[in-house]
Amino acid sequence: MQYQPQPTAGKPPQLSLFEGLIAHRLAPFADVARAPQPADDCLSEMALSGSGDHCRQLLAPILREFSEAADTRWLTLIAPPAMLSQSWLRETGLNRDRILLLQAREIQGVLELACKALMSGCSHTVITWFPRLDKASRLKLRVAAAQGNAQSLNIRLGN
Repeated sequence: MQYQPQPTAGKPPQLSLFEGLIAHRLAPFADVARAPQPADDCLSEMALSGSGDHCRQLLAPILREFSEAADTRWLTLIAPPAMLSQSWLRETGLNRDRILLLQAREIQGVLELACKALMSGCSHTVITWFPRLDKASRLKLRVAAAQGNAQSLNIRLGN
């Protein structure tokens, strides 16, 4: 025998929890919609130390992989260090047709330039070379990367 709720005077019958979800085509335990937050995985950091030659050897396959990504947008290098010269990029076998090199006029301009490159959506990855990133700068890069559906990578070089 199945229980059938009886309508009370002037009120429709009450549906069980799952009948109500089915009637409204809602999934039980569905995620509650939240305001979009910048994803933590939009920004990565890598620290390399040692001689310039050693660092370039480590960077070459990483940059090559980014330059040959399936995503056809740019790999953008913002103010790369002098050791990553045009000739080195050419010799390393990177896909130079997919790399964009941008220089800023001052250190604060580097962050602004990186954020603009990320927000534009024209780059799949934007690489910066900040020695340190404070909390506010990290947040700016994450928000910009999320807006442009891109990745931000900061590489810290040290001796």
